[in-house]
Amino acid sequence: MSWFQSLILGVVQGLTEFLPISSSAHIRLIAVGAGWPDPGAAFTAVSQIGTELAILIYFRKDIGRIVSAWARSLVSKEARRELEARMGWLVIVGSIPIAVLGVTFKDHIEGPFRDLRLIAFSFIALGIALGVADYLASQAENGGRHRAGKPRKNLEQLTVRDGVLFGLWQALALVPGMSRSGVTMTGGLFLGYERAAAARYSFLLAIPAVLGSGAYELKEIGGETGQVAWGPTILATVVGGLVGYAVIAWFMHWISTRSFMPFVWYRIAVGVVILLLVGFGVLDPLAGAPEVDGG
Repeated sequence: MSWFQSLILGVVQGLTEFLPISSSAHIRLIAVGAGWPDPGAAFTAVSQIGTELAILIYFRKDIGRIVSAWARSLVSKEARRELEARMGWLVIVGSIPIAVLGVTFKDHIEGPFRDLRLIAFSFIALGIALGVADYLASQAENGGRHRAGKPRKNLEQLTVRDGVLFGLWQALALVPGMSRSGVTMTGGLFLGYERAAAARYSFLLAIPAVLGSGAYELKEIGGETGQVAWGPTILATVVGGLVGYAVIAWFMHWISTRSFMPFVWYRIAVGVVILLLVGFGVLDPLAGAPEVDGG
C-alpha cells in the first residue's frame, strides 16, 4: 500500500466510521473501485484505533465519570447504584458477544465475509431495518409514545437485558457492510431508546470492541507476513482519527434534529448498485481480496 492510498483510506475511515454506512465496507469498495488490493481486515481493525481515540477525546468527560464510578463500584456498594458505574458494567457486558464471535469467526471475517455480494446484501438488509426502526422512532416522537404506549427511553433506563441485546446487535458488525454504529443504533431504536441515547451508547460500546480488535490485529501489520506496512497504517490511523472527530460532532448534532432516512436510502442504493455491477460482470465479487489459508 502506498502513502497516497493510506491517506485516502484514512479519510474514508474517518468519514464513515461513525455514520451508519460501514467504514470497513467503504474501505473495501474504495480499494476495489480504484483497482487497489484489498487492504484487509487487519488494516481496517488497526486504523479504527484512530477513530476510537476520537471518541475517547470527544466523550472524555463522560468516559472519565464512567471509569471513575466503575472503579469505585468494585469496592463500594453505594457506588454500584450510580448511573455511571452501571454504564461501565453494561459496556463490559455488551462487549462480550462481539469479542467471542470475532475470535470464533476470524477466518471468515478475513476471507469469505469480504465478498462484495455479502457486503451488498448487508447494505440493503440493514438499510431496511434502520428505516423501519427510524420510522418507529419518528412516530414515537410525533405522538410522544411508541408501540408499547411508553415514552422512548434514555440511557438512565438502560438495563442488563438491554445492554446484552445492544451487544448482540453490535456483533452483527463483524460482517462487512453491516456497520458497527448502524446495527447498534438500529437495535437501540427497536429497543425503544431515543436516537441520541442509542447513538451515544453505540459509540461508548464500540470502544473496548474496536480497541481490542485493533490490538489483536497489530501482529498482522508489517513484517514478512503483514499485508500492509506500518508507516501507511499509522498515517491512515492518524488521519482517520482527525476526520472522525469532526464527524462525531456533526453527527451528534444531526440526529438531535433529523432522522436516519438519508443514510437508509444511501445504503439501499449502494447495495443495489453493487449487486448490479457484480451481476453484469463489471466487478469480481472477490476482486483484490487476499487469499486466506483455510487450514
